[in-house]
Amino acid sequence: MEDYHVAKFVQLDKHELGLFAIYDGHLGDSVPAYLQTHLFANILKEEDFWTDSTRSITKAYERTDQAILNHNPDLGRGGSTAVTAILIDGQKLLVANVGDSRAVLSRKAQAVQMSTDHEPNTERVSIEDRGGFVSNMPGDVARVNGQLAVSRAFGDKNLKSHLRSDPDIKTTNIGPDTDLMILASDGLWKVMSNQEAVDIATKIKDPLKGAKQLAMEALNRDSKDDISCIVVRFRLG
Repeated sequence: MEDYHVAKFVQLDKHELGLFAIYDGHLGDSVPAYLQTHLFANILKEEDFWTDSTRSITKAYERTDQAILNHNPDLGRGGSTAVTAILIDGQKLLVANVGDSRAVLSRKAQAVQMSTDHEPNTERVSIEDRGGFVSNMPGDVARVNGQLAVSRAFGDKNLKSHLRSDPDIKTTNIGPDTDLMILASDGLWKVMSNQEAVDIATKIKDPLKGAKQLAMEALNRDSKDDISCIVVRFRLG
């Protein structure tokens, strides 16, 4: 396992913020460990967080990536994907991601994907414009320069000129029709559809037990990748 996670509530400027994240590392755990400590701190330090949250998150992601690259070789040559969710006063949700960890909402027990999977085949043009290439060799998975199976990531200094670290960001309101949110690394999503995950999680009122059940189900389905999962319940009905 090279994954780290965040799941906590903090108070900021008279607002309650729920902070949730999955950081899925590759080539070591130094970069996801760094993200666990620094990424949310950098987002919330942005002066315009309350007036332009999307711009603040983008700036913080890029600033954090640059800090990781500047700390090389202390943090090694590895990298990490990230999916982060900020819940403001239980009403507004901001989801951002780079890589293939994923956020999925359940609305009236129907799955709604809130993040974008950044895969080499879907961003081939961007990679090639940066002088890189996408290859399925070795193996049968598309990889940047035949090495990395995601097209956006933190770190990865050796590939950084061909990768992006800017996040896709989605914002939504949390209403009475929103049951829960699942954040998970690709070890879960490789063997389970969004709706299958929602079907499992919505049957279990305790979110911790729901997350554990999702991880166990992924193992039972013979997932070969790291599996990290967070379930956030918005209501118990």
